[in-house]
Amino acid sequence: MTVNPINDTLSLLRNALESGQGSKYKRLADAMEKQIRSGSLEAGSKLPPHRILADRLGVTAGTVSRAYAELEYLGLVIARVGDGTFVLHRELVHKRDGGFRNATEETAGHFDMSRNMHIPGQETAFLARSLMQLAGDPQRLHELMVYSPEQGLPRHRQNGAHWLANGKFQPQAEQVLCTNGGQHGLLCTLMALLRPGDTVVTEQLTYPGLISAARMLGIRLLGVEMDEEGLIPAALDDLCRHNRVSALYCTPTLQNPTAAVMSPTRREAIAELCREHNLLIIEDEAHAVLVEDRPLPLSHCAPERSILISGLSKAVAAGLRVGYLHAPAALVGRLAAALRGSCWMATPLAMELASDWIEGGITEQLLHQQISEIERRKALVQGQLEGLNYRTHPQSPHFWIEVPEPWRASDVEAELKSKDYLISTAEAFAVGRAAVPQFVRASVSNASHDDGLLVEGFRALAAALRQEVGVVQE
Repeated sequence: MTVNPINDTLSLLRNALESGQGSKYKRLADAMEKQIRSGSLEAGSKLPPHRILADRLGVTAGTVSRAYAELEYLGLVIARVGDGTFVLHRELVHKRDGGFRNATEETAGHFDMSRNMHIPGQETAFLARSLMQLAGDPQRLHELMVYSPEQGLPRHRQNGAHWLANGKFQPQAEQVLCTNGGQHGLLCTLMALLRPGDTVVTEQLTYPGLISAARMLGIRLLGVEMDEEGLIPAALDDLCRHNRVSALYCTPTLQNPTAAVMSPTRREAIAELCREHNLLIIEDEAHAVLVEDRPLPLSHCAPERSILISGLSKAVAAGLRVGYLHAPAALVGRLAAALRGSCWMATPLAMELASDWIEGGITEQLLHQQISEIERRKALVQGQLEGLNYRTHPQSPHFWIEVPEPWRASDVEAELKSKDYLISTAEAFAVGRAAVPQFVRASVSNASHDDGLLVEGFRALAAALRQEVGVVQE
């Protein structure tokens, strides 16, 4: 996209600087706002670099920077690292600024490979049977239709502890709280244990739900440099030494989106650093349940300061909205207050169904079916990606695929969307304004059971990437 030197508006900008009121940057921003709203500066046009415009107007580059920042705050322009500043239109909105979308939104007519979802299986049959059994037990139904403790009923908490257990990590029911899904658990954790203005460090590429929740609560996020195992301890240490940090949020197992799995040694190092810098640890195991031999959680390495978040959404049934928090005993009361303040209590009916399934072995059965289906689907499409640079894990439902230079992930995303396939780009997971790596994420966990569509989607993705490779080599 070529630079628009806004020659036709330079005189107007000079007049505004000479005759307007207020600070120079505000006069400049106001004048440019009028030009954008009138259409004189068209949507999608690129504004001049700060230094060039400053020289032509006889002001400092700082004045132009502040004016552009004011326009960005108003939602009129958007700054893209490495590209410049553009007059906003829908296609230029940062993926990270749009939050994350629900399953039914903006997917009509498209085959969606952009999200990691639960693959439908036998859960509906189990649900019908469980509801029939509940219908024949009036006393239990009555107990589920009244208020329960905000932490959850004892039986529900005990089954949550069972779901969270992993080898030597054996949670106590008294330290488990029931939530309406993992996202609700994350939101309650942030509400209960952090304040607006606090800083949380997380991977440079992280779960979009954290980005949305932090923005809503006024919590600042700082991205930590990553490698093939996830966040790098030395980078975390450096950030903590130069910033006032309150907590760490991370996904040590099947990191989203890179699919990295942190080694036990790395987990111990992270735990020690969090002790040294007095950080709360918020650990997300949403996808980790898909890895049966996963390492022990950070909650085992640093139990006195760790919140563990998990649930049934990725492995059993997303619609149940069943999640669990495990926390140090000293923090359970504060988390319970956040639960009470947000929804009073997790839905007892969903928790009862989940408890029945955990006790009856149904969750394990559905979990194994989910893992088998992910592996089957990946085997169908993995050959399409031969020769491309990508990362994945045997139990990860997605591939993390590099886009060859000098092309951008957004180009590949747009081409796939024009063919009715949806993928995600690194932009959706990026924290801060650091340069975003040119990768795309493509998932096999679509609600569709049409293998042909899945294979065709990955074939179209591979063709788009190989076409870019061919252009580069020429």
